[in-house]
Amino acid sequence: MSITATELKSNLGKYLLLAATEDVFITQYGKVVAKLTNPFQDRVEVAESLFGILPQEMTAEEAKEERCNDI
Repeated sequence: MSITATELKSNLGKYLLLAATEDVFITQYGKVVAKLTNPFQDRVEVAESLFGILPQEMTAEEAKEERCNDI
């Protein structure tokens, strides 16, 4: 979503809530000058992408040990 700096000033609370779910680009004089974003969004996406990656019979400790041995 893209909004003007004036719109952001007028409705800051609304856009802070919206930034939790999507990036909000702030423009000034027609150019993007800033981005509001959820600082934890990348971490959540990475964690969700890992669900189901380990075999059911392998523990997290075993996976860690196996990964360290490959280095």
